[in-house]
Amino acid sequence: MTQVANIAHQSESIVDAAKSLTKVFAERASGNDENDRFVADNYADLKTSGLISAGVPSDLGGGGASIRELCDVLKIIAGACGSTGLALSMHTHQVAVPAWRWYNQEAARDLVAPLLRRVAEDKIVLLSSGGSDWIGGSGVAEKVEGGYRITARKMFSSGAPAGDLLMTGAISEEDGARIVLHFGVPMAAPEVTVLDTWRTLGMRGTGSHDIKIDGLFIPDDKIPVRRKAGEWHPAFHLIATIAFPLIYSAYLGVAQSARDIAIDIAKKRPVSHRTQSIAGRMDTALTAAHLARNYMIDVAERNAPSAQTINDTMIGRRLVEEHTIKVVELAMELAGGLGFYRKTDLERRFRDIQAARYHPLQKDVQSEYVGAMALGHSVDHIF
Repeated sequence: MTQVANIAHQSESIVDAAKSLTKVFAERASGNDENDRFVADNYADLKTSGLISAGVPSDLGGGGASIRELCDVLKIIAGACGSTGLALSMHTHQVAVPAWRWYNQEAARDLVAPLLRRVAEDKIVLLSSGGSDWIGGSGVAEKVEGGYRITARKMFSSGAPAGDLLMTGAISEEDGARIVLHFGVPMAAPEVTVLDTWRTLGMRGTGSHDIKIDGLFIPDDKIPVRRKAGEWHPAFHLIATIAFPLIYSAYLGVAQSARDIAIDIAKKRPVSHRTQSIAGRMDTALTAAHLARNYMIDVAERNAPSAQTINDTMIGRRLVEEHTIKVVELAMELAGGLGFYRKTDLERRFRDIQAARYHPLQKDVQSEYVGAMALGHSVDHIF
């Protein structure tokens, strides 16, 4: 009972910390967006507040927050600044995966503990290249004495300007098979360069630049996972089941804040059946998005990653995408012409929410995966 109470107290502090940052994050958001500027000041505040290490188990010096609590934090942060929320979600899921292993896999504890302690003690920022690599993998791993020489270009690495360690992979040709090797890349290595490529419709402050890796040596003993390219693997069952409720909590925060802005605008106008109808459809869509996000969290809390949890998670991810986009579209309609002005901060949310479309599994692939599961067919190569 004491341990549960301690965790509850810690998570309450984490949520409070997130709420305390929203005003200053919201004040910075427009300037960062208009100048394609990475949210560097916000990252400094995330470190000071303890949110960078919130997902690290408390026994290892972190906040001990659960997936559900981390989702709440990301929703709050993204409501103030979508770019900060989305970028933080990429770091957070890279912390949450080894934390899950520490809690649930006794044999993995010694393997993941050093990384988690670094996040807690040194406040290092983890990056992900999962959006550009995914199941197929990318990059070249050339076998050399004692390890591999890595050459790659990784896209969509959110938080790149602040990153310390890129969690990524590359493909090795071994005995006629394409094998994806997974490893961490130190961002300070001279063979690693952040390319200034992030010029986008929305989420402009995430710093999701390309990262170039040119001949970096990775020792054999620093490659914890090897898998066949183009096939689902238990490691990806775990990663995807945990990552997507966190990532899509950021989009839920964007949609919630767009709704709140539109409601404030509409309340200042005369009562009309039309505005009531739009507001009602908007809140119905927002409730659907909340339910779908919570369903994804429920799936993660089964603590049993598998092909079935991917199926369930991706159904939830698709529903959050569709309903959050609908919420923001209706918010623009409810706000009317004022929503077109930058000063309302609604058009930025309209642009930011469009990014919800582009994470895997996108709708055609997700539909194929769900259909194959329903029909009892193999999903090993559907990604």
